[in-house]
Amino acid sequence: MSSEVNAAAGMAQHVATEPLTPTAYIAEHLQNLNNVGGPQPSIIDFSVINLDTMLWTSLMGLLTVFLLVIAARRATPGVPGRFQCLVEMLVEMVETQSKGIVQGDRSYITPLALLVFCWIILLNTLDLVPVDWVYGVNQFIGGFGVHVPHHKIVPTTDLNATLGLSFSVLLLVFFYSFKVKGVGGFMHEMISAPFGAKWYLMPFNLILNIIEYIAKGVSLGMRLFGNMYAGELIFLLLALLGSMWTFNLDLYMLGFVGNVIAGSAWAIFHILVILLQAFIFMMLTLVYIGQAHSYH
Repeated sequence: MSSEVNAAAGMAQHVATEPLTPTAYIAEHLQNLNNVGGPQPSIIDFSVINLDTMLWTSLMGLLTVFLLVIAARRATPGVPGRFQCLVEMLVEMVETQSKGIVQGDRSYITPLALLVFCWIILLNTLDLVPVDWVYGVNQFIGGFGVHVPHHKIVPTTDLNATLGLSFSVLLLVFFYSFKVKGVGGFMHEMISAPFGAKWYLMPFNLILNIIEYIAKGVSLGMRLFGNMYAGELIFLLLALLGSMWTFNLDLYMLGFVGNVIAGSAWAIFHILVILLQAFIFMMLTLVYIGQAHSYH
Protein backbone atom coordinates (compact mmCIF):
# COMPACT_ATOMS: atom_id res chain seq x y z
CA MET A 1 0.00 0.00 0.00
CA SER A 2 2.80 2.42 0.91
CA SER A 3 4.62 1.61 -2.33
CA GLU A 4 1.49 2.51 -4.33
CA VAL A 5 1.18 5.82 -2.48
CA ASN A 6 4.85 6.60 -3.08
CA ALA A 7 4.48 5.74 -6.77
CA ALA A 8 1.42 7.96 -7.07
CA ALA A 9 3.22 10.82 -5.32
CA GLY A 10 6.22 10.41 -7.59
CA MET A 11 4.00 10.42 -10.66
CA ALA A 12 2.24 13.59 -9.47
CA GLN A 13 5.59 15.27 -8.85
CA HIS A 14 6.79 14.23 -12.29
CA VAL A 15 3.66 15.66 -13.91
CA ALA A 16 4.01 18.89 -11.93
CA THR A 17 7.60 19.35 -13.08
CA GLU A 18 6.87 18.64 -16.73
CA PRO A 19 6.74 21.77 -18.92
CA LEU A 20 3.31 22.86 -20.05
CA THR A 21 2.34 22.45 -23.66
CA PRO A 22 1.14 25.63 -25.43
CA THR A 23 -2.47 24.47 -25.21
CA ALA A 24 -2.17 23.64 -21.51
CA TYR A 25 -0.40 26.96 -20.88
CA ILE A 26 -3.28 28.95 -22.41
CA ALA A 27 -5.92 26.83 -20.68
CA GLU A 28 -4.15 27.35 -17.33
CA HIS A 29 -4.24 31.14 -17.66
CA LEU A 30 -7.86 31.25 -18.82
CA GLN A 31 -9.23 29.16 -15.93
CA ASN A 32 -11.17 31.04 -13.25
CA LEU A 33 -10.93 30.36 -9.55
CA ASN A 34 -14.45 29.27 -8.60
CA ASN A 35 -16.31 27.72 -5.71
CA VAL A 36 -16.44 24.24 -7.27
CA GLY A 37 -12.68 23.87 -7.61
CA GLY A 38 -12.67 22.96 -11.30
CA PRO A 39 -14.14 23.72 -14.71
CA GLN A 40 -17.78 24.71 -14.87
CA PRO A 41 -19.76 21.51 -15.47
CA SER A 42 -22.17 23.09 -17.97
CA ILE A 43 -22.47 26.20 -20.09
CA ILE A 44 -25.12 27.69 -17.79
CA ASP A 45 -24.75 26.92 -14.10
CA PHE A 46 -25.76 29.63 -11.63
CA SER A 47 -24.35 27.65 -8.71
CA VAL A 48 -20.79 28.33 -9.94
CA ILE A 49 -19.28 31.60 -8.69
CA ASN A 50 -16.04 32.86 -10.20
CA LEU A 51 -14.36 34.16 -7.05
CA ASP A 52 -11.53 35.99 -8.83
CA THR A 53 -14.01 37.88 -11.00
CA MET A 54 -16.03 38.90 -7.95
CA LEU A 55 -12.86 39.98 -6.11
CA TRP A 56 -11.35 42.17 -8.82
CA THR A 57 -14.67 43.63 -9.95
CA SER A 58 -15.43 44.69 -6.37
CA LEU A 59 -11.92 46.06 -5.77
CA MET A 60 -11.92 48.11 -8.96
CA GLY A 61 -15.41 49.39 -8.21
CA LEU A 62 -14.37 50.52 -4.73
CA LEU A 63 -11.20 52.08 -6.15
CA THR A 64 -13.25 53.99 -8.74
CA VAL A 65 -15.59 55.38 -6.08
CA PHE A 66 -12.63 56.24 -3.84
CA LEU A 67 -10.81 58.16 -6.59
CA LEU A 68 -13.95 60.08 -7.61
CA VAL A 69 -14.73 60.97 -4.00
CA ILE A 70 -11.15 62.17 -3.45
CA ALA A 71 -11.37 64.26 -6.63
CA ALA A 72 -14.65 65.83 -5.51
CA ARG A 73 -13.36 66.68 -2.04
CA ARG A 74 -10.08 68.12 -3.28
CA ALA A 75 -11.62 70.20 -6.06
CA THR A 76 -10.61 73.86 -5.76
CA PRO A 77 -11.75 76.94 -7.72
CA GLY A 78 -8.15 77.95 -8.42
CA VAL A 79 -5.64 76.45 -10.81
CA PRO A 80 -6.32 72.70 -10.80
CA GLY A 81 -3.65 70.09 -10.27
CA ARG A 82 -3.02 67.24 -12.67
CA PHE A 83 -5.42 64.84 -11.00
CA GLN A 84 -8.21 67.41 -10.72
CA CYS A 85 -7.63 68.49 -14.31
CA LEU A 86 -7.93 64.88 -15.51
CA VAL A 87 -11.15 64.30 -13.60
CA GLU A 88 -12.62 67.61 -14.81
CA MET A 89 -11.86 66.64 -18.41
CA LEU A 90 -13.60 63.30 -17.89
CA VAL A 91 -16.62 64.95 -16.25
CA GLU A 92 -16.89 67.52 -19.05
CA MET A 93 -16.63 64.83 -21.72
CA VAL A 94 -19.28 62.64 -20.10
CA GLU A 95 -21.56 65.65 -19.47
CA THR A 96 -21.29 66.72 -23.12
CA GLN A 97 -22.19 63.24 -24.37
CA SER A 98 -25.01 62.91 -21.84
CA LYS A 99 -26.49 66.29 -22.76
CA GLY A 100 -26.61 65.37 -26.44
CA ILE A 101 -28.23 61.97 -25.90
CA VAL A 102 -30.53 62.08 -22.86
CA GLN A 103 -33.38 64.56 -22.94
CA GLY A 104 -34.53 65.09 -19.39
CA ASP A 105 -33.20 65.06 -15.86
CA ARG A 106 -29.55 63.96 -15.90
CA SER A 107 -28.85 64.42 -12.18
CA TYR A 108 -28.11 60.73 -11.74
CA ILE A 109 -27.48 59.67 -15.33
CA THR A 110 -24.29 61.67 -15.89
CA PRO A 111 -22.63 60.44 -12.64
CA LEU A 112 -23.72 56.92 -13.56
CA ALA A 113 -22.08 57.21 -17.00
CA LEU A 114 -18.91 58.60 -15.40
CA LEU A 115 -18.81 55.72 -12.90
CA VAL A 116 -19.34 53.13 -15.65
CA PHE A 117 -16.62 54.69 -17.81
CA CYS A 118 -13.98 54.88 -15.07
CA TRP A 119 -14.91 51.47 -13.64
CA ILE A 120 -14.57 49.64 -16.94
CA ILE A 121 -11.29 51.44 -17.66
CA LEU A 122 -9.85 50.05 -14.42
CA LEU A 123 -11.26 46.58 -15.11
CA ASN A 124 -9.78 46.56 -18.61
CA THR A 125 -6.44 47.98 -17.45
CA LEU A 126 -5.85 44.82 -15.42
CA ASP A 127 -5.22 43.18 -18.78
CA LEU A 128 -1.86 45.00 -18.90
CA VAL A 129 -0.60 42.99 -15.91
CA PRO A 130 1.80 40.38 -17.37
CA VAL A 131 -0.01 37.05 -17.58
CA ASP A 132 2.76 35.09 -15.86
CA TRP A 133 2.88 37.41 -12.86
CA VAL A 134 -0.44 36.05 -11.65
CA TYR A 135 0.76 32.47 -12.11
CA GLY A 136 4.00 33.36 -10.32
CA VAL A 137 2.11 34.86 -7.37
CA ASN A 138 0.03 31.69 -7.11
CA GLN A 139 3.21 29.63 -6.97
CA PHE A 140 4.76 31.99 -4.39
CA ILE A 141 1.85 31.94 -1.95
CA GLY A 142 1.65 28.18 -2.43
CA GLY A 143 4.92 28.01 -0.52
CA PHE A 144 3.08 29.40 2.51
CA GLY A 145 0.38 26.75 2.37
CA VAL A 146 -2.19 28.87 0.51
CA HIS A 147 -3.50 26.83 -2.41
CA VAL A 148 -4.82 28.92 -5.31
CA PRO A 149 -4.94 26.58 -8.33
CA HIS A 150 -6.18 29.19 -10.81
CA HIS A 151 -6.62 32.92 -10.92
CA LYS A 152 -7.77 35.06 -13.84
CA ILE A 153 -7.24 38.70 -13.02
CA VAL A 154 -9.23 40.44 -15.80
CA PRO A 155 -12.98 40.46 -15.02
CA THR A 156 -13.99 41.71 -18.48
CA THR A 157 -12.59 38.50 -20.01
CA ASP A 158 -15.26 36.66 -18.03
CA LEU A 159 -18.62 36.61 -19.80
CA ASN A 160 -20.40 36.45 -16.44
CA ALA A 161 -19.02 39.88 -15.49
CA THR A 162 -19.74 41.63 -18.78
CA LEU A 163 -23.27 40.22 -19.02
CA GLY A 164 -23.81 41.20 -15.39
CA LEU A 165 -22.84 44.77 -16.22
CA SER A 166 -24.95 44.86 -19.38
CA PHE A 167 -28.09 43.46 -17.76
CA SER A 168 -27.64 45.93 -14.90
CA VAL A 169 -27.83 48.66 -17.56
CA LEU A 170 -30.94 46.96 -18.93
CA LEU A 171 -32.56 47.10 -15.49
CA LEU A 172 -31.83 50.83 -15.39
CA VAL A 173 -33.46 51.17 -18.81
CA PHE A 174 -36.63 49.57 -17.43
CA PHE A 175 -36.44 51.76 -14.33
CA TYR A 176 -36.29 54.98 -16.33
CA SER A 177 -38.93 53.72 -18.78
CA PHE A 178 -41.38 53.20 -15.91
CA LYS A 179 -40.34 56.46 -14.26
CA VAL A 180 -40.70 58.63 -17.37
CA LYS A 181 -43.64 56.95 -19.12
CA GLY A 182 -45.37 55.16 -16.28
CA VAL A 183 -46.34 51.51 -16.32
CA GLY A 184 -49.27 52.12 -18.64
CA GLY A 185 -47.24 54.23 -21.07
CA PHE A 186 -44.45 51.67 -21.19
CA MET A 187 -46.81 48.75 -21.82
CA HIS A 188 -48.64 50.75 -24.49
CA GLU A 189 -45.33 51.38 -26.23
CA MET A 190 -44.45 47.68 -26.04
CA ILE A 191 -47.59 46.66 -27.91
CA SER A 192 -47.93 49.62 -30.30
CA ALA A 193 -44.38 50.20 -31.60
CA PRO A 194 -43.07 49.87 -34.24
CA PHE A 195 -46.01 48.77 -36.45
CA GLY A 196 -48.82 50.77 -34.86
CA ALA A 197 -51.56 50.26 -32.30
CA LYS A 198 -53.89 48.06 -34.38
CA TRP A 199 -55.00 45.06 -32.37
CA TYR A 200 -53.82 42.41 -34.84
CA LEU A 201 -50.30 43.90 -34.86
CA MET A 202 -49.94 44.01 -31.08
CA PRO A 203 -48.51 40.47 -30.66
CA PHE A 204 -45.85 41.15 -33.29
CA ASN A 205 -44.95 44.47 -31.65
CA LEU A 206 -44.63 42.81 -28.26
CA ILE A 207 -42.44 39.98 -29.58
CA LEU A 208 -40.14 42.36 -31.46
CA ASN A 209 -39.74 44.64 -28.45
CA ILE A 210 -38.90 41.72 -26.15
CA ILE A 211 -36.30 40.49 -28.65
CA GLU A 212 -34.89 44.03 -28.91
CA TYR A 213 -34.40 44.36 -25.14
CA ILE A 214 -32.78 40.92 -24.90
CA ALA A 215 -30.50 41.76 -27.84
CA LYS A 216 -29.47 45.03 -26.18
CA GLY A 217 -28.39 43.28 -23.00
CA VAL A 218 -26.62 40.40 -24.74
CA SER A 219 -24.83 42.50 -27.38
CA LEU A 220 -23.64 45.08 -24.86
CA GLY A 221 -21.98 42.43 -22.72
CA MET A 222 -20.74 40.26 -25.60
CA ARG A 223 -19.06 43.22 -27.31
CA LEU A 224 -16.97 44.08 -24.27
CA PHE A 225 -16.20 40.43 -23.51
CA GLY A 226 -15.23 39.56 -27.10
CA ASN A 227 -12.74 42.39 -27.50
CA MET A 228 -11.08 41.93 -24.11
CA TYR A 229 -10.98 38.13 -24.38
CA ALA A 230 -9.35 38.37 -27.80
CA GLY A 231 -6.78 40.80 -26.39
CA GLU A 232 -6.01 38.42 -23.53
CA LEU A 233 -5.49 35.55 -25.98
CA ILE A 234 -3.04 37.65 -27.99
CA PHE A 235 -1.09 38.44 -24.81
CA LEU A 236 -0.90 34.72 -24.08
CA LEU A 237 0.29 33.90 -27.59
CA LEU A 238 2.95 36.60 -27.34
CA ALA A 239 4.01 35.22 -23.96
CA LEU A 240 4.52 31.85 -25.64
CA LEU A 241 7.06 33.50 -27.96
CA GLY A 242 9.18 34.40 -24.96
CA SER A 243 9.14 30.86 -23.63
CA MET A 244 9.53 28.82 -26.81
CA TRP A 245 12.55 26.99 -25.42
CA THR A 246 10.34 25.27 -22.85
CA PHE A 247 8.49 23.63 -25.73
CA ASN A 248 11.67 22.04 -27.15
CA LEU A 249 12.16 24.55 -29.97
CA ASP A 250 15.62 25.94 -30.74
CA LEU A 251 14.36 29.46 -31.36
CA TYR A 252 15.20 31.10 -28.05
CA MET A 253 16.47 34.45 -29.37
CA LEU A 254 13.76 34.71 -32.01
CA GLY A 255 11.12 34.02 -29.39
CA PHE A 256 12.62 36.49 -26.93
CA VAL A 257 12.88 39.31 -29.48
CA GLY A 258 9.37 38.58 -30.78
CA ASN A 259 8.01 38.59 -27.25
CA VAL A 260 9.63 41.93 -26.31
CA ILE A 261 8.94 43.80 -29.54
CA ALA A 262 5.53 42.37 -30.39
CA GLY A 263 4.44 42.34 -26.73
CA SER A 264 5.37 46.00 -26.23
CA ALA A 265 3.66 47.04 -29.47
CA TRP A 266 0.50 45.14 -28.60
CA ALA A 267 0.44 46.55 -25.05
CA ILE A 268 0.62 50.10 -26.43
CA PHE A 269 -2.13 49.38 -28.94
CA HIS A 270 -4.19 47.61 -26.28
CA ILE A 271 -4.30 50.82 -24.23
CA LEU A 272 -6.44 52.27 -27.03
CA VAL A 273 -8.64 49.16 -26.95
CA ILE A 274 -9.07 49.53 -23.18
CA LEU A 275 -10.19 53.16 -23.47
CA LEU A 276 -12.30 52.57 -26.57
CA GLN A 277 -14.25 49.66 -25.09
CA ALA A 278 -14.97 51.65 -21.92
CA PHE A 279 -16.12 54.61 -24.03
CA ILE A 280 -18.37 52.42 -26.21
CA PHE A 281 -19.96 50.79 -23.16
CA MET A 282 -20.59 54.21 -21.60
CA MET A 283 -22.05 55.63 -24.84
CA LEU A 284 -24.38 52.68 -25.35
CA THR A 285 -25.49 53.00 -21.72
CA LEU A 286 -26.41 56.63 -22.41
CA VAL A 287 -28.09 55.71 -25.69
CA TYR A 288 -30.25 53.01 -24.11
CA ILE A 289 -31.22 55.23 -21.18
CA GLY A 290 -31.87 58.06 -23.64
CA GLN A 291 -34.25 55.80 -25.56
CA ALA A 292 -36.07 55.12 -22.30
CA HIS A 293 -36.76 58.88 -22.06
CA SER A 294 -38.16 59.10 -25.60
CA TYR A 295 -41.68 58.33 -26.79
CA HIS A 296 -42.63 56.37 -29.87
